[in-house]
Amino acid sequence: MTEEARALGLAWTDETPWTVLTALTELDHRLAGHEGARRAAEITADALREAGARDVHTDQFALPVWTRGGCSLRVTQPTDREFEGIALPYSPAGDVAGRLVDVGYGTEDGFEGVDVADAVVLASTDSPPGGRLVHRMEKYGRAVDGGAAAFVFYNHRDGQLPPTGSLRFGREGEIPAVGVSTETGDWLQEYADRGGEVALSVDARTGPGEGTNTQGALGPDTDEEVVVLAHHDAHDIAEGALDNGCGVAALVAAARVLADLDLDTRVRLATVGAEEVGLQGASALAGSLDPESVRAVVNLDGAGRYRTMRAFCHGTDHFEGVLETVSDDTGHPIEVRDTVHPYSDHWPFLTSGVPAVQLHSVTPERGRGWGHTHADTRDKADPRNIREHGMLAALLVRELAGEDEAVPRPDADALRDRLADDGMRPGMEAAGVWPENWG
Repeated sequence: MTEEARALGLAWTDETPWTVLTALTELDHRLAGHEGARRAAEITADALREAGARDVHTDQFALPVWTRGGCSLRVTQPTDREFEGIALPYSPAGDVAGRLVDVGYGTEDGFEGVDVADAVVLASTDSPPGGRLVHRMEKYGRAVDGGAAAFVFYNHRDGQLPPTGSLRFGREGEIPAVGVSTETGDWLQEYADRGGEVALSVDARTGPGEGTNTQGALGPDTDEEVVVLAHHDAHDIAEGALDNGCGVAALVAAARVLADLDLDTRVRLATVGAEEVGLQGASALAGSLDPESVRAVVNLDGAGRYRTMRAFCHGTDHFEGVLETVSDDTGHPIEVRDTVHPYSDHWPFLTSGVPAVQLHSVTPERGRGWGHTHADTRDKADPRNIREHGMLAALLVRELAGEDEAVPRPDADALRDRLADDGMRPGMEAAGVWPENWG
C-alpha cells in the first residue's frame, strides 16, 4: 500500500475533523476580538499539534473590536409598528428617524436618480439575476455616499432570518445599519412605496483590542512554502458551522493527510481570525511573511460545506491544471472558476503578488444560504463532505508543494483590468476595497 493510499484510507473514517467542528460550534460565539474567537484559535492549535504539525503557536494582532448592543426598528408612518432587527458589525451607535427609500438590489442602477439624502435606505441581500454578486459593503457604501442616515439590509431567504455581515473592512462604519428578515423586508418595501418613515436605534461600540491567529508547519524547512489557511472566527448570532467551521475542519482533515505524506516544500498551516470583519487576521499573516517566499496560497473559506468542491483560481490559470489532475486522480469532480473577488482571506496575499486559489463548495442556491444568519448551525454540515474536501485539499497542496516549476505570479495590471472588465471596480470603490497601490 502506498503512503497516499494509507493516508487517504485513514482519513476516510477520521472523526477528528467533526470533533473540531463540534468544539467550535459549542462556543458561545466566535466574533472577532472576543473570547470565543481566542478559544477557537486554541482549539485549532491543539488539532494541528495532534495532526503532527511542528512549531504550532498563536499570534495576536491589533484589531478594532466591535461589540453588539441592542437594536430597535419601528415604522412610524403610515402606521406604528415595530420589527425585529439586528445591528450589522461595525455599525456605529445612533438614533435615526427618516423616510424609507427602497433601492432594490443596491446596484448603481438602483441608486441612480434616487434621492437617499437623510433617508433610511432599504436594500436586499440578493443580486440581479444573471449578473454579478453585489456585496453588502458595496450597497452600504453607496448609501453612505448618497448621504443616507441609516441602512436596512433585508434577507431574500425565507424563514424569519435577519442577516448579519460587516459594513467596512476593519473600521467603524459611517451610519447605523441593521439586518432584517425577508418577511420584514416585504413589509418595509410596501411601506417605502407608501411614503413610509421609520425610527431606528442601534447600541454598539468599537474599541481597541486583539485578534488571534494560529500557525504550524509540516514538511521540510525550505526557503519556499505553500500557505494553507481558513478563518476560525464567525458572527455572534449563530454557531458559524458552515461559515467557516467546515473550512477549519477541512483544514484539519487536510493537515492529518499531509502529515503522512512526503512533502518537498514546507507547508504553513494557519487558521486566522477577523475574516468576517475585514480579513484582518489574513492581512496580519500576509504582512508577516515575505511574499516572494510563498509559492501559493490555498484558502479553505467555504470548503466542506456541500458535496462538490468549487475552486476560484483568481486569475492564475496554472491552478486549473493542478486541480484537474487532483480531480482525475481521485474521480471526484471539482468545479473550477476563474473568478476574482476581494471578499475572503486570499485577498491580502493576492494583492501582495502571491498566487492564490480558494476552495469553496457548489452551493444549492445563489448567495450565502444559511450563512450569516441564526440558521448557520452544525446540523447543516455533513462530516463526509468535510473529510472529502480535506482529502482533496491535501492532494492539491501536495501537488503544489512538489512542483519543480514556480507557480506564475499574478500580474497586478492584468488583475486590475480583469476586475474592471467584470464590472467590479465601481462596487469595490463603493465598498472601499479597490487597491490603489497594488503589486
